[in-house]
Amino acid sequence: MKKVKDFYFNKAKAKGFVARSAFKLEEIDQKNQILKPGMSVVDLGCFPGSWLQYISKRIGNEGIVVGVDMQELKLPLSANMKFFHSDINELDLAILKQIKPYFDLICSDMAPKTTGIKGTDADRSYHLCQMVLATCQKLLKYGGNTLIKVFQGAALEKLVQQMKIEYQIVKRIKPRSSRNESVEIFILGINKQKI
Repeated sequence: MKKVKDFYFNKAKAKGFVARSAFKLEEIDQKNQILKPGMSVVDLGCFPGSWLQYISKRIGNEGIVVGVDMQELKLPLSANMKFFHSDINELDLAILKQIKPYFDLICSDMAPKTTGIKGTDADRSYHLCQMVLATCQKLLKYGGNTLIKVFQGAALEKLVQQMKIEYQIVKRIKPRSSRNESVEIFILGINKQKI
């Protein structure tokens, strides 16, 4: 597994990404075309910023990506990036709505602080996903998409079923760049519906 880690770490460094996680998003995007020039995107839990970097390049100068995280970014921001140093629960959505009333994509690579107890960690991950989906209710346009990282566990199917009510298509995705032993999986909700 160290070889895989070293490969993606070195690849990230060579391409100027601050973390290897950019390749997870790149793979998902290449297979599902979730990012296009001119899009508006919110990246919840954006630290250290590799998703912001990738999104910024894909959406171009006409697009906007807003990152939110409790940890301060050390990343220089491009003209099409904005960052809010905030907990997702304390985020002032009115400020985001001034940037764009509704966004095309809301994504999250957030992970909870882990305990090493799989059930507890999966429950914490599910709770984060619920916060992301609550934000989507207020900020995601109808027809928009949501990409969320979640830990596999008892609540995974519940999350998928919940998203199937809100989105036309729901996909489970395990990117190649995700470590084999990792319990993370991504859920992509395509085309938010009026319910």
